[in-house]
Amino acid sequence: MLRAGSVVTCIACKNLLPSRMGVKFRVPLQKLHPFSRAIHHRFSANNNPQRPPHCSAARHYTSLSRLPMRPPKSRSGGHGYQQHRTFWVARLAARLLKLRYIVLGSAVGGGYTAKKTYDEWKDMLPDMSQYTWIVPDFIWELSENIDLDKLARALPELEEIAKLLPDMEKIGENFTFLKSLLSSETTGDSSLRAPDIPPTSASMSDSSDKQFKKSSDKERIDQLQDELLRTQMKYQRMLERLEKENKELRKVVLQKDDKGIHQRKVKKSLIDMYSEVLDILSDYDSNYNTQDHLPRVVVVGDQSSGKTSVLEMIAQARIFPRGSGEMMTRSPVKVTLSEGPHHVAMFKDSTREFDLGKEEDLAALRHEIELRMRKSVKEGQTVSPETISLSVKGPGIQRMVLVDLPGVISTVTTGMAADTKETIFSMSKAYMQNPNAIILCIQDGSVDAERSIVTDLVSQMDPQGKRTIFVLTKVDLAEKNLASPNRIQQIVEGKLFPMKALGYFAVVTGKGSTNESIDSIKDYEEDFFQNSRLLRDGMLKAHQVTTKNLSLAVSDCFWKMVRESVEQQADAFKASRFNLETEWKNNYPRLRELDRNELYEKAKNEILDEVISLSQVTPKHWESILQKKLWERVSTHVIENIYLPAAQTMNSGTFNTTVDIKLKQWTDKQLPHKALEVAWETLQEEFARFMAEYKGKDQDDIFDKLKEAVKDESIKRHKWNERAMDSLRVIQHNALEDRSITDKPQWDAAIQFMEETLQSRLKDTESVIADMVGPDWKQRWLSWKNRSPEQHIRNETKNELERLLKLHEDHTAYLANDEVTTVRKNLEGRGVEVDPVLIKDTWHQLYRRHFLQKALSHCNLCRRGFYYYQRHFVDSELECNDVVLFWRIQRMLAITGNTLRQQLTNTEVRRLEKNVKEVLEDFGEDNEKKVQLITGRRVQLAEDLKKVREIQEKLEAFIEALHKEK
Repeated sequence: MLRAGSVVTCIACKNLLPSRMGVKFRVPLQKLHPFSRAIHHRFSANNNPQRPPHCSAARHYTSLSRLPMRPPKSRSGGHGYQQHRTFWVARLAARLLKLRYIVLGSAVGGGYTAKKTYDEWKDMLPDMSQYTWIVPDFIWELSENIDLDKLARALPELEEIAKLLPDMEKIGENFTFLKSLLSSETTGDSSLRAPDIPPTSASMSDSSDKQFKKSSDKERIDQLQDELLRTQMKYQRMLERLEKENKELRKVVLQKDDKGIHQRKVKKSLIDMYSEVLDILSDYDSNYNTQDHLPRVVVVGDQSSGKTSVLEMIAQARIFPRGSGEMMTRSPVKVTLSEGPHHVAMFKDSTREFDLGKEEDLAALRHEIELRMRKSVKEGQTVSPETISLSVKGPGIQRMVLVDLPGVISTVTTGMAADTKETIFSMSKAYMQNPNAIILCIQDGSVDAERSIVTDLVSQMDPQGKRTIFVLTKVDLAEKNLASPNRIQQIVEGKLFPMKALGYFAVVTGKGSTNESIDSIKDYEEDFFQNSRLLRDGMLKAHQVTTKNLSLAVSDCFWKMVRESVEQQADAFKASRFNLETEWKNNYPRLRELDRNELYEKAKNEILDEVISLSQVTPKHWESILQKKLWERVSTHVIENIYLPAAQTMNSGTFNTTVDIKLKQWTDKQLPHKALEVAWETLQEEFARFMAEYKGKDQDDIFDKLKEAVKDESIKRHKWNERAMDSLRVIQHNALEDRSITDKPQWDAAIQFMEETLQSRLKDTESVIADMVGPDWKQRWLSWKNRSPEQHIRNETKNELERLLKLHEDHTAYLANDEVTTVRKNLEGRGVEVDPVLIKDTWHQLYRRHFLQKALSHCNLCRRGFYYYQRHFVDSELECNDVVLFWRIQRMLAITGNTLRQQLTNTEVRRLEKNVKEVLEDFGEDNEKKVQLITGRRVQLAEDLKKVREIQEKLEAFIEALHKEK
């Protein structure tokens, strides 16, 4: 408004507005909008008492002039009266248009103020699109039962609603018309106005008005900033209250669903379906295959930077083991966060639920996580790449998948492996190099920014910051310790670190006490930011603070990344499946696609069938092989230590006495042990024979390694029942005590057994002598072989000892010392130097052959000796006590074989079968063992096919559910 019309307007308003009309704004200042308060504060009469009170109402009402009011001229006197008469047209128009001014002024001021207020409040309101998940699922399901389109058609159109709102264009036109009207009036009388305003007074008024404007603008900015902060905190509290109420409501609804009130099929949540895909991928390739580009939130940070605390705040529970300064996170922990009626946690490979509302369950969960971490770390290492999969559910928890990695360190300390630093770096890079992984970079705000290691690592993996969210922790300590809070502002604005990020957040995760609860930490964080000058001075924005806003932002970014990349990943796995199926058809066209577990089950059934076959072995076969093996084991002892010493005696009585004593000693000390060893070896050999000879139409050489390992482990675990030894000893002792041969067939069988044994021993002895003396003259002539010098000496010694035996056929088994000396001297006379030990050794073999030959000839004589045996060899020169000895040995072997066969078939075979089943069960639970024993390209190809198909199917189901949620 032109300044020339200010006097006219004030005079007209004074005459037109009586004092009883409430236009002087008696409304309290606190109830006015900030814009209205600024206008009131600037132009009110109380702030400038020199201004006349009669114009204050008009200035509050119109806000059209900024000039200070001038005292009115007196109406008495010649010139004043003439001036009064000059403006009678204006006074008449003002009186006639009084009502129009009131209405039009109210419309202009009120409309403008309403529009300004609406725009300011609209800008202050948060974006509510990210809180659509707060609405329960059954609200969205109302569209299935209610025709929302019909309801929408019944509502009035937006154009009709817009007609009810004030026409801002018309108000603007009226405002322009009023301005032009007043401008025309004042322009026409400008010659009359100029003399009334002294130049000095006008310049003083302009300078004071500018100074007043400057101070009022600053005050208005402060007031608007304070009111903005209060409004933000007010809406934040309102939002938290609504979220809490919605949390309780959703908890009730979910509990009703659990009880079956709605009688509907419970479906897996989106995040659970997605987490299953990640778990399969983790098992499919533990080395983090580059084909796995599915999104997850990777939490990285320096050691003790507070990343585990941030994760706990997002999960709303203190679930991780804690330590002061030491490394606690020793392996990646994948945490799947989802919404549920109860706040519980569960491991992927366990059915136990930990109630996170109970302190004892929280302690048990932390202890279990720590045990799993330490168990996954191999000997000599500090960290492990093995992932621990954990799911956390609860009301109001944001849905996402996070992976907590070990903290990045700069120095390897005592007790750590030498490669710990490099291992953590490579592990972090492996997770961050996924182009769809969201990097949650945690930086400790209480330490110098220059000491940060993780920021350089993150900037290398994501230089453009397209998938990085930066989190500054311990802001309370940072504000207290930093001399310049602007440094925090530089950090959250991305101006201090070289890295870039999608967003920057500042959080407080407690006071540093391990006993703080999540609720107390939240209260402390909210109180801190309400009173912090960082937020009050505008260094931090409201949406950049608190872990609540952080979790909302991370969840929103996570699901955005999932929607953008999941279909591409599904196509990649579809192509991979086609390639694998084509390779299988070309290389293994007639074989089923059996993976490692299916092949193991097939091999397991074959092995169990082979073990069962042991029980089908006939008793005759068991006894035959047991007797044969036992005699092979003890025959040398019987000949050398029992028969040969007894045969040196002069009469039958001494022979029998010596035999009885030797047999008793042998039975008490060695024979039962030897028998059990033979039985155990026989069982092993038969088991191995069945494992090797099992041939069927489905026989597959891919099982050979597994069968051999099962056989060895089963035999290693099998322990023979030692309690049978005592009873076996008694049975053997009684069998050897019996000397009564009842019939001729038993006598003939003993003769045959004795003859076969002696011939076998004689053959072995002659073979030993032939090796000692070397080739004879025929072999030397025909085969062109020569004797060695030692063989030549032994041959000369043999010839000398044979002459001695011819002279003394009844010589004892041992040479006397003088005989040894005689033989040595005779050999020296022929130019052969020989050692006495060699002479005795050669004599032992020669005498053995001589003795066996005599025993064989005596055995032939005893074929007809059964008659004399029945008469106890009375009046007979023939004595066949050695035949009786071999009959006793033969009978003992038969009885022992029968006893061992019974023990085998009744006990040991069943125990071995049980051991085999236990070994198979243990191998079945050990995936590393199965991978080691069942190998080959065929197995790996079948494994890949199964995994890729499973991943593709689950991805397609997840994508379908994701589209339905949209």
